[in-house]
Amino acid sequence: MSELRSHIRGVGGYLPQHVLTNQDLAAMVETSDDWIRERTGIRERHIAEEGELTSDIAVEASRLALERAGIAPGEVDLIVLATTTPDQTFPATATAVQAKLATGEGAAFDVQAVCSGFLFALATADSMLRQGLFRTALVIGAETFSRIIDWSDRTTCVLFGDGGGAVVMQAEAGAPGAGGGVIAHHVRTDGTKSGLLYVDGGVSSTRTIGHVRMQGNKVFKHAVANISSAVQAILDDNGLGPDDIDWFVPHQANQRILDGVAKKLAIDEDRVISTVAEHGNTSAASIPLALNAAIEDHRVRPGQLILSEAMGGGFSWGASLFRI
Repeated sequence: MSELRSHIRGVGGYLPQHVLTNQDLAAMVETSDDWIRERTGIRERHIAEEGELTSDIAVEASRLALERAGIAPGEVDLIVLATTTPDQTFPATATAVQAKLATGEGAAFDVQAVCSGFLFALATADSMLRQGLFRTALVIGAETFSRIIDWSDRTTCVLFGDGGGAVVMQAEAGAPGAGGGVIAHHVRTDGTKSGLLYVDGGVSSTRTIGHVRMQGNKVFKHAVANISSAVQAILDDNGLGPDDIDWFVPHQANQRILDGVAKKLAIDEDRVISTVAEHGNTSAASIPLALNAAIEDHRVRPGQLILSEAMGGGFSWGASLFRI
């Protein structure tokens, strides 16, 4: 009997219309375009309009992914949405997406692993599809991160933006090949480091939303080390080396982190997909947004081997290996 494998059928992305440039931020806090670019590589980021919800962003990205996959919403029986900025405390924002898209009867739930959320969601959906629990899945990363930013804190407000990305996955018998397939995942967390990157509010603790707080220098050091270890582990487990990878699609946290990881792993910079300059850090949305951008400009093509990685609050981190 053939083994079920998950295959990616379509990818989509969506960015809010409003663009916030470094020059705009310089009028709000003590910073400058040069200061931000030198430390982060970011030029601008997109900000959700008043009343534009995380579910709205997720729906727009999902519609594009479904259209490209040639799959009707009614065929979707699993939605896994990675987000740190849900519409409400409950129900899960994935259920709002389910209702707005009018998908088929099935399961819809959220995953919260901050910037690593999309990889955790991808691994979760992949596992459920491989078990035959569902046939067609929407895996989404969507954020309105601007809603938890302290706009007077220049160490964090310059980093983040809003947006969403989605992939459509289907279970199919056989091994992954040129048509696309999800190959492997490596995900980890370390709760002892949560004080380095967190939000200072919560339903149970303060009954407030809170704002992002971060010890940037310490996060940077852990990010390069943890991400590199996850990537090396997934390559070793699958008998691969850096030269076997067609494209490296990392979480878009900071250009310095992207460069540091690529250098440590000996991955050529011309094979690294970077959208951080235009998007900023969109947390769980950053990987599918970057993947979507690389597909739209024809860099990523069918059958190519993609390596993705991320690290976020928690700490959470991981890597995934797949073909489009």
